[in-house]
Amino acid sequence: MTTLLAQLNQSKIYDLAQPYYVGMPHYPTHPPYAFALTKKHGDFVLDGGISSAADAIAFGGHVGTHIDSLCHFSCCGKLHGGIEVADKQSYGDGVRALSVDTISPIVRRCVLLDIAALKGVDVLAPDFAIMPEDLEAAERAQGMRIAAGDVVLLRTGWAQYWRDAARYVTGGSGAVPCGPGPEEPGAHWLSERAVFAAGSDTIGFERVPSGMRVHMHLLVESGIYIIEALNLEELARQHCYESIFAAAPLKIEGGTGSPIRPFAIAS
Repeated sequence: MTTLLAQLNQSKIYDLAQPYYVGMPHYPTHPPYAFALTKKHGDFVLDGGISSAADAIAFGGHVGTHIDSLCHFSCCGKLHGGIEVADKQSYGDGVRALSVDTISPIVRRCVLLDIAALKGVDVLAPDFAIMPEDLEAAERAQGMRIAAGDVVLLRTGWAQYWRDAARYVTGGSGAVPCGPGPEEPGAHWLSERAVFAAGSDTIGFERVPSGMRVHMHLLVESGIYIIEALNLEELARQHCYESIFAAAPLKIEGGTGSPIRPFAIAS
């Protein structure tokens, strides 16, 4: 224990989560984040002038920095592993198979692939499709080698738009969500390496608009978790391409996704 604490004390910790605030970006098919104080200081005062404040929050499981559980997508009525979903779901109980509460706390090797830097730009264009050759080139340029069980994070630079919700969701060009990310060949490149999870700094992970083939391939066909809306800017600035990724979803029974507060630990 002493050795582990000593190692941690000598490590750098990077916060990979985006902040929650009223008006923050959210995918149009998911509910927005809502926040309000339910009690202000002074509303109820105890002896000695003691008072407290409290709040209430409401938002979807796929809003903000979050992880998709394997039950988030299905294909032809089946979840990952061929599980028939029809009799395992209800509005009140959620999806009673492969739900987010079954995901154990994550502590794994993490590899950052900075695709924006590879292309010599600060932010990828909204229609940029990340292909296998881009992933391989980023591996070579950064001296990395992805291994089975890794968490792989793809930087597009879009985290810089987080405080501009319209631009983050649509690129600022209209009402239709759009943004860079891998298409199906890129998803197959990740699954061929048997990664544990793949994440990015965008709202949809894959290039959108799309037919969600990347989500289907990773979640349903491959059993690979997807993490979205990460903040990868500090990792990229520090050229921290290899680290330990740590995060845990809330234990939401039947949940298709959950907010997480991820961080990276690097020596």
